[in-house]
Amino acid sequence: MATLHHVGLTVSDLPRALGFWRDALGAEQVLAQDARGGYFEKIVGERDVDVQMVQLALGAAGPRIELFAFRSPRGGVHRSRTADVGFAHVCVAVPAPGELDLVLARLLEAGGSLVGPVVAIDAGANRGGRGCYVRDPDGHVLELFAPPPRERLA
Repeated sequence: MATLHHVGLTVSDLPRALGFWRDALGAEQVLAQDARGGYFEKIVGERDVDVQMVQLALGAAGPRIELFAFRSPRGGVHRSRTADVGFAHVCVAVPAPGELDLVLARLLEAGGSLVGPVVAIDAGANRGGRGCYVRDPDGHVLELFAPPPRERLA
């Protein structure tokens, strides 16, 4: 069975992105390397590739966020709406509803911006939880999700 290993995001400024994804979100940096040409150039379908790469772990064995900062070729800026086909987001669960507010404050301080307000989830499987969408400084969307409290077994 396949498992999720990482989600890759192209960023314009690696130190700024690390301030958001690593420092404000609380991820752990587990890898940093450069790639030039070779397999990476082939797999991404670009020529004359020179890129900085950092992987961040969300939890000890959890999936990773991989940040790419291309020195070459220089890319453009892509910013999609949530309704656009091809839009994607990364969802991170926080352990308690109150922690969502603390993490959100750090993300906003690190250059993030709210897409919409923090909402109480009032329907469906996650009723009783809270969530919001936050754009990082490059426009990637992170969903912060506080799961609903589960009933205790009697």
